Amino acid sequence: MHASSLTARRSSKRATLVLTLFAAALPAGAAVASDAFDPQLSFAMQRDLGIFPHQVAQYLQTERAANSQGAIAQRQLGAGFAGSWIERKADGSFQFVVATTRASRAAAVPGATMRQVRHSLRDLDAAKDRLDGIYAVALDRRAALRGVHSWHVDPVTNSVTLSIAADATDAAVDFIARSGADPDAVRVQIVPGWPQTTANIVGGYEYIVNNASYCSVGFSVTKGAQKGFATAGHCGSAGNSVKVEGQSVGSFQSSSFPGNDRAWVSVSSGHTLYGLVYNYSSGTYPRVIGSTEAATGASLCRSGRTTGWKCGSITAKNVTVNYSVGAVYGLTQTNVCTGRGDSGGSWITGAGQAQGVTSGGNLPNGSNDNCSLPSSQRQTFFQRLNPILSAYGLTLVRG
Repeated sequence: MHASSLTARRSSKRATLVLTLFAAALPAGAAVASDAFDPQLSFAMQRDLGIFPHQVAQYLQTERAANSQGAIAQRQLGAGFAGSWIERKADGSFQFVVATTRASRAAAVPGATMRQVRHSLRDLDAAKDRLDGIYAVALDRRAALRGVHSWHVDPVTNSVTLSIAADATDAAVDFIARSGADPDAVRVQIVPGWPQTTANIVGGYEYIVNNASYCSVGFSVTKGAQKGFATAGHCGSAGNSVKVEGQSVGSFQSSSFPGNDRAWVSVSSGHTLYGLVYNYSSGTYPRVIGSTEAATGASLCRSGRTTGWKCGSITAKNVTVNYSVGAVYGLTQTNVCTGRGDSGGSWITGAGQAQGVTSGGNLPNGSNDNCSLPSSQRQTFFQRLNPILSAYGLTLVRG
């Protein structure tokens, strides 16, 4: 891109450089959502998920059932519990599904559609643990697992799903065999692209690390009296400086990558924290209400400096992603598109519940984003926010 074009883009982004945390004041006329479910976020969900306006209320009812009944179902079913998720039916409506290995009708969970399956969640977790375990001890694992992208427990298919490149079947078979995982519990799927973190080493508009690479702000946080924000670990290391619009605002205090993909950046006292997320599509600022984790199948939106405001749904949890520099564990997978430089950016539900910060996605070779892929083939990952807060003793700033 020519320098003049870069200057124009930089100028157009100037008012939105700080997504969620600091500025002298909010941009003039900026709207802050006050309803329990932000109308602009609702519109974006309708656009990206194909939900009709009259279906939003029914979706919210299903989401509430998932939030209230998910843990209850796990306790009630015990060893027979096989996972739960939000599912869209053929007529466009939504339902909360609970899977179990038990056949007894007495195990029914109020408000949920029961589904009998073969493998319990406990058994599937054990199979995934075996894959994680052999990865951790295998010699030269990066070369041996080339083309094996990620793996996670998928309650919807009642399997451990292994995502691979088209030419990696032999590597996948060897990986499963060496792990000792039950092959009947493992499903292999071919996906396009390659898992890559989404930091951008050229250009960028949100925050700059060591005058070199660019990422996106996650969520405003505090640690005692210290101000800061949560973001992705691969964006920077402890001590790295952070600038916004050419101004030094702070530095990375702690960072972990690979293994995890989490970090937090300190911000000097002269800057103001806001419990908000910037909606690039509407120019509004949805409020951060809390950090209750959404269920598999739930809808959510993402904000980032490269691809803006995009929405979709959670497709898997506790995903192990095999990046080129090493595996990251415990990520959440979605079908939302992302691009280089979106890393560290915020994920939030329509009810204002902060979910996490962008880690990476399956970007096709030579592409700066995966937005060209159909949502069914798109895999974008985020690091859950609550473990970041817990690990670093941070408190989320709410709007």
